[in-house]
Amino acid sequence: MQDKTADQAQMLFNRLQKRFRHLKKWAQRMGAGAFRLYDRDIPEIPLVLDFFGECATPQDAAICGSLYKRPYEKDEADETVWLSAMKESISSALGVKLENIFLKQRQKQKGLLQYEKMGQAQFTKIVKENSLSFKVNLSDYLDTGLFIDRRLFRAMVRDVSKNKKVLNLFSYTGAFSVYAAAGGAASTDSVDLSNTYLNWAKENFALNGFSASITKKNFTTNGTYGSFTNRHELIRADVLEFIKKAIIEKKLWDIIIVDPPAFSNSKSMTCNFDLNRDLIELLSQCLKLLSPDGKIFVSVNVKRGAVQAQELEEGLRSLNIRNVRVTDLGSKIEDEDFKGRKMPKAFLLEREQERGLSAD
Repeated sequence: MQDKTADQAQMLFNRLQKRFRHLKKWAQRMGAGAFRLYDRDIPEIPLVLDFFGECATPQDAAICGSLYKRPYEKDEADETVWLSAMKESISSALGVKLENIFLKQRQKQKGLLQYEKMGQAQFTKIVKENSLSFKVNLSDYLDTGLFIDRRLFRAMVRDVSKNKKVLNLFSYTGAFSVYAAAGGAASTDSVDLSNTYLNWAKENFALNGFSASITKKNFTTNGTYGSFTNRHELIRADVLEFIKKAIIEKKLWDIIIVDPPAFSNSKSMTCNFDLNRDLIELLSQCLKLLSPDGKIFVSVNVKRGAVQAQELEEGLRSLNIRNVRVTDLGSKIEDEDFKGRKMPKAFLLEREQERGLSAD
């Protein structure tokens, strides 16, 4: 067992050095302060490792990673020894301090478990991405606060946000909203149920020179949402309830970002949300909030068979929505560190211009 572990540690060492040499110049050139370094490249080493920091000073950087559950039972004590050996290998290969390496067990998560706090170490860093700054927490949550596989997707939103009203649903720590603000958005409204993540989003706005305010309740006497008065609003609300009330008030946005969890059953929600079951209905409701020339950016991260653009169009047609074009953006958001790797699906929804065309 010890020999096998030592052999795997050496294999990981070699692979990490090769990947780091390959990605280092790209990361420095592109300003990527967080990137995917290793993703189960070697089947016997089912780790996913992300690098956070400056490539030029790896001693100040950190590694955050996940150990995916093995298809077979492994003794807990043996797993602990194995993980320790892998951490030593990571540190030796990259020059990252052992105490700056965080490995977590990743299993299938339900509800909001993937967002729940796992510890109190509070190891946070500020990382750069496309000239913007974001706070990440590498120790206390399963996810760090910044989904690095959506890097180019966020940049795409920034490129079309100038003078636009932007709505970010399931906004998490607000990275899409910060990108929109950096792109010159007239306003951003970010909706999430978590006070923790709304406050985190407020920090991310501040890191980039923007002021954002948190709105916990903003109802008029008839139970709908009143006017949002600040340029960058962070709204604590059940997203599905927010959409219903925004439709009643006939609110419109030029850009809507939809990046939902695969499943959510928070006690604060009026009903549970299942991405496989509810995506089409969710998009149909979002279309009611979209200005005539608007765009909906959708991220779909589900384990079942990959969602296709045609599937979304057909689903919308089944609800008598026939004038919407769905474009698969997958090839446009695959950055260097994710080439050949599995990524969430990404789509752009736009209304077809009236040209006498039938959707069928």
